Amino acid sequence: MPIPSRAALVDHLLHTRISGEVATPRENNLSHYRKLANGDRNFWLGLELGDRWTDEQDVLAVMAERCGVIDDPEFRFGQDTINVELTVAGLDRMAARLRKAVAGGERVLFATGHPGALLDVHRRTAGAMRAAGCDVVRIPGGLIADEGCVVQFADVAVFERGASLWHTHSPEPMSAILDGLERAGEEPPALVVADHGWAGRAGQRGVDAVGYADCNDPALFIGEAEGTVQVTVALDDHVTDPRFYEPMTAYLLDAAGLPGADSLH
Repeated sequence: MPIPSRAALVDHLLHTRISGEVATPRENNLSHYRKLANGDRNFWLGLELGDRWTDEQDVLAVMAERCGVIDDPEFRFGQDTINVELTVAGLDRMAARLRKAVAGGERVLFATGHPGALLDVHRRTAGAMRAAGCDVVRIPGGLIADEGCVVQFADVAVFERGASLWHTHSPEPMSAILDGLERAGEEPPALVVADHGWAGRAGQRGVDAVGYADCNDPALFIGEAEGTVQVTVALDDHVTDPRFYEPMTAYLLDAAGLPGADSLH
């Protein structure tokens, strides 16, 4: 796959609705912002927000600034948006952190709560980071969380239950990994590349974390605003065809100076 220019990537993200007019409706976004503000920890994604974000309008303001949702509090129903320029800017910031990891030969852990959509994004990034000299963390065996198993598939930590990979927002699988590494006497990762509660809990535990987040998942954007999460890339995290993310992955790897950016197919 040719590495897209910034302009070509913007066109692709808009065409596939990874950014721009995304599928998530406004009412769903506002419902999640309200639940976060009301202290529902299912929407804190592993972060400890205390009483700092109890006003739904403050959450909306952060999401308008960092994700690009419509900033009008009176807009309650209809199509919401992700600003494509913010998506690409987030990819550029993530690429800078990946370059730093390569320069330092860091231990890097990859994880996803969206195995149906983002697994291949993380897998390809992990492969490129290993080829560039990073140590991709191998998680301990036998890890349990949320009545399921935390396993590693194609270098990416995922949550498994009933012989299936599950979509999960829970931070508990990441806690299980970090605790398991400590029990095994292994160094924690210097960097976690993830999404959902996997990224939030890593950042809360003091590990540099970068991740992807949708416009109905405000916690990671708040985490970046507070400095707990290093980078949050705004995008629709489950579009209809996972292959739609391939140009984005190629752009990210190229921006990070990683090998294999032009070998995606």
